[in-house]
Amino acid sequence: MRSLAGRDVGVLGLARSGLAAARLALARGATVYASDAGDGPAAREAAQRVRALGGEAETGGHDTARLARCDVIVLSPGIPPTAAVLRDPAIAGVPVIAEVELAFGQLDAPVVGITGTNGKTTVTALVSQLLAEAGIDAPAGGNIGTALSELALRDAPPQVAVVEVSSFQLAMTRDFAPTIGVLTNLAPDHLDWYPDVEAYYADKARLFRNATAASRWVLNAEDERARELIGDAPGTRYYFRVASAPEPGERGGFLAADGALVLRLDGDAEERLVDAGELRILGPHNVANALAAAVAARLAGADAESVRRGLRGFRAPPHRLEPVGEVDGVLWVNDSKATNIASTRVAVRGMTRPTVLLLGGKHKGEPYTELLPELGGVRAVIAYGEAAPLVEGDLRGRVPLERVDGPFEAVVARAREIARPGDAVLLSPACASFDMFRSYEERGRRFVELVTRENDADHRA
Repeated sequence: MRSLAGRDVGVLGLARSGLAAARLALARGATVYASDAGDGPAAREAAQRVRALGGEAETGGHDTARLARCDVIVLSPGIPPTAAVLRDPAIAGVPVIAEVELAFGQLDAPVVGITGTNGKTTVTALVSQLLAEAGIDAPAGGNIGTALSELALRDAPPQVAVVEVSSFQLAMTRDFAPTIGVLTNLAPDHLDWYPDVEAYYADKARLFRNATAASRWVLNAEDERARELIGDAPGTRYYFRVASAPEPGERGGFLAADGALVLRLDGDAEERLVDAGELRILGPHNVANALAAAVAARLAGADAESVRRGLRGFRAPPHRLEPVGEVDGVLWVNDSKATNIASTRVAVRGMTRPTVLLLGGKHKGEPYTELLPELGGVRAVIAYGEAAPLVEGDLRGRVPLERVDGPFEAVVARAREIARPGDAVLLSPACASFDMFRSYEERGRRFVELVTRENDADHRA
């Protein structure tokens, strides 16, 4: 653990992770200046908490002269590395690190680090649950919800920390070194922030930056780019695959011909876990997520029987192919976390019913024509939000499509009119949420509210 005593730490952003980072730095003997560009009630309350603990804090902007005196600046995950404040010449010489980097240096526990374009939240939640089934204290943190700094602040450290890390967080790490690292897959994303896809992939590759011979890596055997991203980094490699047989001597997990999830971690010995049909998460991509999580959990100390129980009992996290309910024979599915083309592609591929697809939000730079191979089974695409003209321009005349320019309530209402008994309505937007909502979580919650409210009204009638 690296000492923070006597260090001057700046923290940008006072949401959950920024506040936790400020608290951690203060608890470890640092002086702290924390600031947030916003000035809402939550930011002001967080600033007051920092002041009560002996730190400096302000809202409504950042004092770059004060930041210039810091030894290090800690960046909250909600602030991208391209933020304007980071380009100010006054702080050009101050090292900038992610909140997970600060916390990693203060955390006395082995780390399972999980990244990838899609599936990382599901895998993170799964690994945590599988280890918990084995009686191992392994909370999930990082990009999934609980700040890693919160785990580092615990009086008793966790036995294992299961950490989801985004490309933005990895970009600002120097010493972060997971004991076990998982790369779920790679696909273009965040092209509204990155100059090109190679820059995005380069940040993902920082997962392997501090690899040693003792490192263990869980990699997607069927995603060529993800498999190659590790390069010649040292450590033992384990692979997961669902559509092909493992290579001779390959360690990892695979889907057997009879539909069973099977692990092969040591030599030729195999562990049969559960049948894919026993999983309570939708889509073939979630079979891959289950295999990745099972491999990581076994490597982190879970026994096979605990992994079996955990896989059978696991439910999808909210907003990730989350079945909301069936209303008048129509299944409503909340996949609000699908903020890129690749994620929406796998969601549509996993649907077994004719589907009304809600597509739109704030554009992230990818062409929607890339979805066309998956849209043969859609009843209709409803284009909405800021991206609606782009969605319409890419897909009009190629698939049944309607554009709804009204509020989100009108989008859901039109989906209800189009869908027929036996169909599914899938919110899988392939876009960010920031045109109408503050987060994908708020978007998903609103979708669930609208579906549930209408269902309740039908029952009252």
